Amino acid sequence: MTILLLVFSLVLTYLIGAIPTAYIFGRLLKGIDIRKHGSGNVGATNAFRVLGKGPGSAVLIIDILKGIIPTVVIANLFGFKDPLTLVFIGLVAVAAHNWTVFLNFKGGKGIATSLGVLIGLTIQIPGLRPVLLIVLGVWLIIFLLVGYVSLASLFAAVALPISMVIVEAPFVLKVMSIVLCLFIVFRHRSNITRLLQGKENRVNFFPKSK
Repeated sequence: MTILLLVFSLVLTYLIGAIPTAYIFGRLLKGIDIRKHGSGNVGATNAFRVLGKGPGSAVLIIDILKGIIPTVVIANLFGFKDPLTLVFIGLVAVAAHNWTVFLNFKGGKGIATSLGVLIGLTIQIPGLRPVLLIVLGVWLIIFLLVGYVSLASLFAAVALPISMVIVEAPFVLKVMSIVLCLFIVFRHRSNITRLLQGKENRVNFFPKSK
């Protein structure tokens, strides 16, 4: 029965994580395929760029919730508390966002949903609060210094496993942090190329009104 519940929870997690939020908002609000505009990515950053601040903020929040809901609501609903099961649920949520069945297994880059997973794990395991603060702090500092969301995300991704080691997190959480880091680096291959070529676009989420 426990195995069946775990399988069901993972399937449910995948379906939630796979919701292509930016794509849906693009279709509903502007009648466009967001994959054909801006960077072509179905994530919050491109939603800000193409759809505007309001829709972009909504996409960001929902994509974060796609990580929180499985690791907190679904896990608690089925009584999963052990770190190993939470890790499986969290990784499935991020993988679902990155490779969604609803867009032929092509999706976003996993930053917001990874953050949601980390927030959810922090709720379940309070000892991870320093990890969350370190990762958010690194992202914010790099973004404010250079204005590149991609570079800030890459630095935060690397900071995740390092901070897990610092707080002496359980081994399975350290492994998960490495996997999430690799997910993020892999999904940012094109951004890394543009950064090296000096062609990456800076992002201003809140431009001044003319």
